[in-house]
Amino acid sequence: MKNLFLFAVALLFSMTASSQILKPVKWSYAAKRTSKTEAILYIKATIDEGWHLYSQNIPDGGPVKTSFTFTPANTYKLNGKTTEPKPIVKFEKAFDMNVGYFENSAIFQQKIKLAGANAIVKGTLEFMVCDDSQCLPPETVQFSIPVK
Repeated sequence: MKNLFLFAVALLFSMTASSQILKPVKWSYAAKRTSKTEAILYIKATIDEGWHLYSQNIPDGGPVKTSFTFTPANTYKLNGKTTEPKPIVKFEKAFDMNVGYFENSAIFQQKIKLAGANAIVKGTLEFMVCDDSQCLPPETVQFSIPVK
């Protein structure tokens, strides 16, 4: 009986250890000053082969679009909207509509006006990714980008 219990525990542990948590998108961040009072934030998505990340501009009823929320601070103000590269646009049967998405990588940019010498831009981004057979649940990621 004891051996059966140990076998069951070992089997459960090996199943848990071998199951993968899919993380097909890696995010990286940078900031570049363009003048004493302005900078551009770069938010880069590196996307695993076979997966795609959705655009910020998705019609209602489609997949969850990529979105950025910046935490207000006295050290900076947003200057315009977050821009993105030109997406691939295709009809997806799963959503019964044309959707825009990115493969391999995408760099989103946000211009800011600076009110101080150093700023740290914090916020969250939400995104959803799919491959040919599945979509992962939407994910929210926090970020912090120093502007020097």
